[in-house]
Amino acid sequence: MTTTSGAKTISFAGHAANSPQFDALYSEGMSLVETTAAYLDGPGRSAARKLRAPAAALYAGESLALTTRLMQLASWLLLQRSLNTGEMSREQVMQERRKLALGQESRSAPSAADFAELPAAFRELLEQARRLEVRIRKLDESLMRDNLLPEAGAGNQVIAQIDLLQTAFGRR
Repeated sequence: MTTTSGAKTISFAGHAANSPQFDALYSEGMSLVETTAAYLDGPGRSAARKLRAPAAALYAGESLALTTRLMQLASWLLLQRSLNTGEMSREQVMQERRKLALGQESRSAPSAADFAELPAAFRELLEQARRLEVRIRKLDESLMRDNLLPEAGAGNQVIAQIDLLQTAFGRR
């Protein structure tokens, strides 16, 4: 980022996406995909057979939503890594990014009783995926704001710096 006076500003989101923290996030995300696939194909399948009908239907729907969510998150992580390694240009990544549907689920909440009947390991995978999604969405929102929106306050360095600080501390 550069202001109209030529002064360089810091992109905290851009730095985070090229940092060891991103590498850890990438590893965590891919590991969760693998762990979830192994669970759903093995112990999860056995556990689902033992559920009552309402909980079994909930398990089927939640496992589909979980798989979809994880594929979206993995796609985002792969796009970011491709950008970081130079395999794709920023424009290519932005074009592919628009195809993703991060956090655009609109489903009704399950009953607490049916949800409680789901296997504990499955509920933990759901929670891990939710937490990962929250982190990725925050990083993505910051990156999208930095990459797509015109620089706020470009004519006023004080406003530009305040905007950067608000972004860094999650107050936007």
